[in-house]
Formats: sequence, structure tokens, C-alpha cells
Amino acid sequence: MPDATGNLARPIILVVEDEAPLLTLLRYNLEKQGFRVEEAADGQEALLRVAESRPDLILLDWMLPALSGLEVCRQIRRKPATRDLPIIMVTARTEDQDAVRALDTGADDYIAKPFAMEALLARIRALLRRSGSVPVKGRIAWRDITMDQDAHRVTRNGRALHLGPTEYRLLEFFLQHPGRVFTREQLLDAVWGRDIHVEPRTVDVHIRRLRKAVNGEGEEDVIRTVRSAGYSLDTEG
Repeated sequence: MPDATGNLARPIILVVEDEAPLLTLLRYNLEKQGFRVEEAADGQEALLRVAESRPDLILLDWMLPALSGLEVCRQIRRKPATRDLPIIMVTARTEDQDAVRALDTGADDYIAKPFAMEALLARIRALLRRSGSVPVKGRIAWRDITMDQDAHRVTRNGRALHLGPTEYRLLEFFLQHPGRVFTREQLLDAVWGRDIHVEPRTVDVHIRRLRKAVNGEGEEDVIRTVRSAGYSLDTEG
């Protein structure tokens, strides 16, 4: 998710864990790897944090006070805006049926305590790569479009693209999730933020501006409109 500056170089990991020593250890190791870390000590707090600001991945403890990790996972999966949010279930339960139950509930991966930190970090990186949340060295590339996040520059076929701030953030978000269709409401939450009150049709205006800037003469239109659904960084073919 973009921060206030539109920078996606440091993915946000929400760690939901009620054991303070483990929470401290996870924060230390994750921040050492360059991730931003948010914390929640129980399931209700986790749901509130996800509603306020969508993280890039959740490390979710199964055994939480009041609301279990399984129920948190279920509630996250029920909402369209967080249906595909990467979740790794972390638990002391080691039976095979527990792993199956966690995955059936909607977790993307499962790791049992005690675990090797390198193994957990590898799983996190793999999930973030699959979800498109990890840019490499501040650069994102898709087909003939390249975005240099550090220099705040975008090119297509070597041609510099001149984007306004909102169009830049829109393209940045699309580049993180190529091929996926987003509704206007999802784009508003991701690019404008939940605290900014603008009409969904505002998205259409900025999509038109983005199209005009990105699609040069003779170039394929890479912003696909999906009728009654939304928009996607994709082509008809």
C-alpha cells in the first residue's frame, strides 16, 4: 500500500501476536529486513488495523484472546477489499489437520512454533512476491513500462511519462498488481486513502488522464476497463 509519499519500497507487515517477547523478536527481525511493522495484540485490534490501513501481509497467531486467528482470517476473507490479503498463520498447533484447517479457512501459508526465523522470512518474501508487493531496488517493471520509485520517474519504451501525483500513485498501485481488476471503491481506498472523501467517479477522471499519459501513438492501451467491475493494468489480449 502506498504511504503518504507514494512510496511502496517498504511493505507493511501486520504482526498479530499476544506474546510480547515473540512480538519483539519478530519486529526486530522484520525491520532488519527492511519491512515496516505494525502490531496488534488481539483479533479485534487486528481487524481494526486492517480496516484503517491495509497492510501488505499479516502474520496471524492462531491462539489469540477473545477472537481467534481463524475467525480473524474468516472475517478478512469475507470482505472484497481484503479478500486477497496475504496471511501466514503462526501457531503452536502442529497436527496436520490443524494446518489443513488453517488453509481451508483462508490462510495462504502456515508455520508452527517454534520456527526458524529464516524459514519464516523466506515464506514472507515468497508471498509478497506472488502478491506483487515487493519492488526490487526501488524499481517496478511491467512489459515496456518501468517505474523508478527513488527518482520518481516513469518510462514506456524509453519515453518519459509525465504524470500528475495522483496518476503516478494510480500507476504505481496498478504496477504492484498487474492483471487484477479493482473497483473504483478499492482504488479510492488504495490510492486516495480511507480518510479522503471523494466521489467514485473521480477515479474515472484520473484513469482518463493516466491513459492519455501512458499510451503513446501506436502503443497498446494497457489500462483495461472491465464493464460493471472496474479497471486493470492489462490488455485485451
